[in-house]
Amino acid sequence: VFAGMTGSAIGNFSCVIYSISLMNCTWQAGRDAPRDTQYFLYWKYSVYDDVMECQLYIKDENGRNLGCRFQNVRIETEKAYFLVNGSSKDSLIQLYDEYIQLYKIEILTPPLNVTAYCTRGPAGCLITWQPPLTSHMENTDCFQYEISIQNK
Repeated sequence: VFAGMTGSAIGNFSCVIYSISLMNCTWQAGRDAPRDTQYFLYWKYSVYDDVMECQLYIKDENGRNLGCRFQNVRIETEKAYFLVNGSSKDSLIQLYDEYIQLYKIEILTPPLNVTAYCTRGPAGCLITWQPPLTSHMENTDCFQYEISIQNK
């Protein structure tokens, strides 16, 4: 059981990795948190790494931290650890923590150099592409593709 006022911990914590090495994490203020509550995000890649605080907070109109932007994120095989705690002059704020497998939250870039060559004959069309860019996958055989062909 975490110390702090019930209902003061953040909710709806969510992170996404995009454009290979950028990550956004967002959350909502605790439903019963005092109005002056300020939140702080700490994270680390693995149990062996040092804890880092968010360097670029996303703030609401009142200046309350409700997210963080990260650059140069690398995807490791271990689960990353995230912790959001809060402070208020009125009461103790419950902390929130979660382990996340970073590769599961990555939005992959589209495949590269997509080309289509079609003939009128029975050969039909030849469509080629290259795998999307990614920071952590060396085996591109792991990708699966789906082609949607629409006649106009």
